[in-house]
Amino acid sequence: MDVSRIRALRGPNLWSRHTAIEAIVSCTPEERSISGLAGFEARLRSLFPGIGEAWPGADGAAPVSLAHVLELATLSLQTQAGCPVTFSRTSETVETGTYQVVVEYSEEPVGRLAFDLACALIDAARGDVRNGSEFAVDAAIAKLRELDEDVRLGPSTGSIVNAAVLRGIPYRRLTEGSLVQFGWGAKQRRIQAAEVDSTSAVAESIAQDKDLTKTLLQAAGVPVPIGRPVETADEAWQVAQEIGLPVVVKPQDGNQGKGVTVNIVDRAHLEIAFKAAAEIGTVMVEKYLPGSDFRLLVVGQRLVAAARRDPPHVIGDGEHTVRELVDRVNADPRRGDGHATSLTKIRFDEIAIARLAAQGMKPESVPEKGQRVILRNNANLSTGGTATDVTDDVHPEVAARAAAAAQMVGLHICGVDVVCESVLRPLEEQHGGIVEVNAAPGLRMHLSPSYGKGRNVGEAIINHLYAPGDDGRIPVVAVTGTNGKTTVTRLIAHLLATSGLRVGMTNTDGVYVNGRQTDSGDCSGPRSARNVLMHPEVDAAVFETARGGVLREGLGFDRCSVAVVTNIGAGDHLGLNYITTVEDLAVLKRVIVQNVAESGYAVLNATDANVSAMASVCPGQVIFFAADRTHPVMATHRAQGRRVVYVEDGAIVAAEGSWRERLPLAEVPLTRGGAIGFQVENAMASVAAAWGVGLSWDAVSRGLASFVNDSANAPGRFNVMDYRGATLIADYGHNPDAMRALVQAVEALPAKRRSVVISGAGDRRDDDIREQTRILGAAFDDVILYQDAAQRGRADGEVMALLREGLAGAARTTHVEEIRGEFKAIDTALARLQPGDLSLVLVDQVEEALAYLREKCEGR
Repeated sequence: MDVSRIRALRGPNLWSRHTAIEAIVSCTPEERSISGLAGFEARLRSLFPGIGEAWPGADGAAPVSLAHVLELATLSLQTQAGCPVTFSRTSETVETGTYQVVVEYSEEPVGRLAFDLACALIDAARGDVRNGSEFAVDAAIAKLRELDEDVRLGPSTGSIVNAAVLRGIPYRRLTEGSLVQFGWGAKQRRIQAAEVDSTSAVAESIAQDKDLTKTLLQAAGVPVPIGRPVETADEAWQVAQEIGLPVVVKPQDGNQGKGVTVNIVDRAHLEIAFKAAAEIGTVMVEKYLPGSDFRLLVVGQRLVAAARRDPPHVIGDGEHTVRELVDRVNADPRRGDGHATSLTKIRFDEIAIARLAAQGMKPESVPEKGQRVILRNNANLSTGGTATDVTDDVHPEVAARAAAAAQMVGLHICGVDVVCESVLRPLEEQHGGIVEVNAAPGLRMHLSPSYGKGRNVGEAIINHLYAPGDDGRIPVVAVTGTNGKTTVTRLIAHLLATSGLRVGMTNTDGVYVNGRQTDSGDCSGPRSARNVLMHPEVDAAVFETARGGVLREGLGFDRCSVAVVTNIGAGDHLGLNYITTVEDLAVLKRVIVQNVAESGYAVLNATDANVSAMASVCPGQVIFFAADRTHPVMATHRAQGRRVVYVEDGAIVAAEGSWRERLPLAEVPLTRGGAIGFQVENAMASVAAAWGVGLSWDAVSRGLASFVNDSANAPGRFNVMDYRGATLIADYGHNPDAMRALVQAVEALPAKRRSVVISGAGDRRDDDIREQTRILGAAFDDVILYQDAAQRGRADGEVMALLREGLAGAARTTHVEEIRGEFKAIDTALARLQPGDLSLVLVDQVEEALAYLREKCEGR
């Protein structure tokens, strides 16, 4: 078994909406059916009993190969490790014995590791001594679980993300940590754990300074304990005597209860506490408030949860030592070393030993049955404490003091630490007070308290970030097809901009934000789309969506408002990446249609059977377009009262039921008054997309009238120039369908003599290359063939020979030349031009060739 390629599909893809690992797996003849591998299945199940009984895709007809085993093992290892994954698939390619194995993952590093471990499991089951003939399944699952806990979002951030997902708000992790973006473009918000982007660094700094916080809270009339910062242990003892024992010693700038010691009643205990706090920063001594430790969570100006926190402790049984009791408590699977679990293990350190000593005990002491032994005075979950939900018990006055504290400091999400006898009564009545406020508070005590009801605080935070009904999304239009997609992408972006929106656009020429190019090259993949959606100045986005990016990584978004499929035709790039037929290509291109929002639209070419068939997989509505309104698909759709766009009496018409909107083609420069057929189709698709997004017809009309199809606005897309009285057209067409459309357009333009300059891309099929010049040979008098250095895997002169073969028996061509170099070929064509002639230049190096043509036309 040979694995030749592993990819991470990070968005909706050819196989599913799930993120997944995709691998190309080749099996030898004997590996194509495990029934022929003696003893393999028995040893496999012995090594990994949790792999399950049923093989994936086994229907009794097709044999189960090692690729299928790899699929199931990768999925089962993840599920055994607790990962929420369910989808997997293995498909045989056109190459016998070669399979595409796809397995869902929830965290990419975990999915990749699971795949590697599954390979090792198969090697072990086959007795491959090179990789070790044994497989420790428990260790493998533990390794996966540990990695998953390390890389997945913690419970606090995870709860907020889950709440966003339930509301349909998209999210993206910006780092491996807890920095997350919600929403897209101008509607985005960001959080860092439980801290929101609107909270200032000043407010966070105030919250970290415990002494300053107390000063501000006192000014707001919020009760706080007295005390002050100290520099030495002697000064700490002096302050303790001034304010009266017992006292609390803690860092002035700290969090998660680190370095905090409470209820100190003697100097020895104070010195230990001072040392622990001094390791973190400046030390504070303040009056100890009797009562319980409560954490109140304020979001916005509202209390959303409250919990009583109890310090880490054990209950004696009269048989085991304190240390043994702690070990038994820490064996609880809910307790972990960090924050990934609902509880944290109890620490057995100097502070714990000192607290035992204050109770007259040692780690080896055996407490009496029922005796409560405190291991720490502070009740933070991060030091092993427990939490009991008391949200429903909080007195309105206590909630008001907590909200006032958060507002005074300036925190939008605030963990307010209160010490009092009970939250059932106002703090002032019981001499309670607020001892700290915390930025980015931990949420797990509220999400999964040790006792009581969990609170959906993640939902409260999302509701604070986004008003009801706001999903944080901007209009997203995805455009794909064989031909016309770049022009359509640019025109839709122009229509959106005309309506006053700031538009982010990606295409094969680059990335553009609000009219400014931010990246160059072929940017029609998911990475560029994600970059646009991350830009804060984007109100709407239009993405050219090429096949390569979808195959390589999936989509750069979870769903779109409008999906446009211009055409499939005879296809392009067939034979690459196991996309061998037009039908295969259609399945790939329809991925954007499958991921249209339920409230969105798919804009489909009614005259292309492979495109119109995509309507059945669209979760939203469909707008069909075609020049002929009587086409059966159009007529049926119109009869159902649904949206269509067509051409009638020299105008583009948008119709729904009895309603009509007319846009005269004479006012659409792109189409040259309707003479350029393929540009009319591009205009119709763009109009339908604008309609689907909800633009006003006035904006659409103005946008169509102001879109100029020149080399600056739409480079390489039927750019018309004048050269000494001759017409010069530059286009990037590189497939037979494009040639047919160009010939139809050129024939609509007057010319004495027509010439064409063409090369061929080596990554097309032989007959596709020949077909291009077969089409051109019937429409052009002169054909200039050229070859550049890059032949994309072809031998020198091979592409040129195929182009020449296509011209055999040409009906019109009388002159053929073969030239080395694109610019030399252009010069050759220009030298033959006379006033009234027309030359079509099929450019390869788009930017360079267009700049060269402009210079020639300007006489330079």
